[in-house]
Amino acid sequence: MNYIKIVTVFVIAYLINLGAPALLAQFEKFSSAELAVANGLWCLSLILGFGWVCSYAAEETIFPNFTLQLIVGILLHDALSPIATEIILAVVVCTALAAIILKAGGDEIERLAFTRIAYPVFMIAVAGYLITFFVMFPLMMLLGLDGKTAALLAAMISSTDPAALIPTLKKLIFKTNYKRLADIAVSESALNDVTGALFTTAIASMILAGTSVDTLSELAKGIFSGTNLAHLGQQVLFGCVAGVFGWSVMYGYEKYRSAHYSSNFGETVYDFAIVLTVPWLTFLLALTLHGNGFLAAFIAGLLANYNHSSHYYQRTLQAMDIKIESIAKPVIFMMLGAFVGIKDLLDTALVGMLISLVFIVVARPLAVFLSLLPTNLSTKEKLFLCAVRETGVIPVVLAVITVAQFPELRLLLPLTAWVVIWTLTLLPALTPWWSKTLGIVEEN
Repeated sequence: MNYIKIVTVFVIAYLINLGAPALLAQFEKFSSAELAVANGLWCLSLILGFGWVCSYAAEETIFPNFTLQLIVGILLHDALSPIATEIILAVVVCTALAAIILKAGGDEIERLAFTRIAYPVFMIAVAGYLITFFVMFPLMMLLGLDGKTAALLAAMISSTDPAALIPTLKKLIFKTNYKRLADIAVSESALNDVTGALFTTAIASMILAGTSVDTLSELAKGIFSGTNLAHLGQQVLFGCVAGVFGWSVMYGYEKYRSAHYSSNFGETVYDFAIVLTVPWLTFLLALTLHGNGFLAAFIAGLLANYNHSSHYYQRTLQAMDIKIESIAKPVIFMMLGAFVGIKDLLDTALVGMLISLVFIVVARPLAVFLSLLPTNLSTKEKLFLCAVRETGVIPVVLAVITVAQFPELRLLLPLTAWVVIWTLTLLPALTPWWSKTLGIVEEN
């Protein structure tokens, strides 16, 4: 019965997509202002409505709601076509929502707990990311991708996103010796999302500057050149500076709220406005300073970390989490459908499956075992982390932004979609079984 709901959602989306061109043609009779409003409300209604429907349909199935949202967005390709004609607007929306998500990622990591696992997290999130990138690039070249597509795709999808895994982790009771695994998995995602954003920006800048990326040696030479390292250093430095600014705003507001907290000023409406604005201003400042805005938003959240000590912010944090899950992520996942049609997905099905499997079976285990070699994690812990290889919202954002820069590299979007579909579907479903097989969780 649960899976009948999913099929029903797919059929409804397909039928709406069939009738959408006629409706959109009627919109064309409106004035330019009315047309913009009609198209905007139509697309927004589809995305938010089906975002909720997909979340409902995914309950008690092996499919995460994010996977269904992405697939439904693709089924609604023609219905969402007004978005495809405004790719810059899509970039703005994706960037704004990603800044909020990364700020929330920083909030999610409790600073004191993070210090206890900082070393293995840094190794797997940074060194592991680089290993994944340099493993995936030549393998994707062997699968027939050109150098630019392989380099950018490897940069975008090499970061993890255990969003669909987190509900699974909450249901598992890890044995005492393995309790840090959930924190490591979540922290890795938050940190290497930033690494992925930095690296994708660097690769894009290299390509725009005319640097050849047709071979692994040329790519490595360009990445480790003085010019590119200086660019990365600038991105990191001024991203951190902007992040500290964002933290100072949050810190000042927390002090103000602490001094003025009372029963008649205890609601969260004003708090939410500040929490929403800070990552955007932080991102803008980083952009102005030629730093990395995604890093800045993450740093602001990590340093502020207000939600772990200020009880009057708890409702604000919960409200932010709800809005990210119910609005931000569905918008990003389903917006991809405006640029990827069913035909695009079918044409890249084999290559997408092979890239995903190589990603899971080859690149991830190598990244985990090599990057964590100098740490004290046990073999069982490393084997568990080998299964945390989901690709999610930030790679989708990076794909949309990158295709806006390189419209000729259209394969980036459907291949990113395939990696998201395969990894978000397979790995969360296998995690409970894999955890029990390794003997790291308590038996029910």
